Amino acid sequence: MKASSSAKTLGSPTEQVKAYLAELPPESRRSLTRIREAIRAAAPRAVDAFSYRIPAYRLDGKPLVWYAAFTHHCSLYPMTESIRRANAAALEGYEMSKGTVRFPLDQPVPTALIKRLVRARVAELKQKPKRKP
Repeated sequence: MKASSSAKTLGSPTEQVKAYLAELPPESRRSLTRIREAIRAAAPRAVDAFSYRIPAYRLDGKPLVWYAAFTHHCSLYPMTESIRRANAAALEGYEMSKGTVRFPLDQPVPTALIKRLVRARVAELKQKPKRKP
């Protein structure tokens, strides 16, 4: 169950994220909070963002990752093909669709894996050439 869209009407991205989390059922909120903490641990300079009606993080002004809760899972994205290939063994058993990795709510949140994926995403962003203004 994705949180309702009332979070989009609030002020700062942090307030929007807090509103999104508050609207979730307890089990989803616990899992998504653990995912959020793992992201912050892997990318401590990342800042809250809120777009596409879901929580996200930005790093150095660029989108880093989005994360969201649904009825039976939480999702983390974008995970590019190169990140998925490099982490294929660790991702085995998790449902994936395009750039999304789904973590079932009935299983423990794989915080070490999430940190690993986020670190790979940070490295990927650092390798991308900067756009010309």
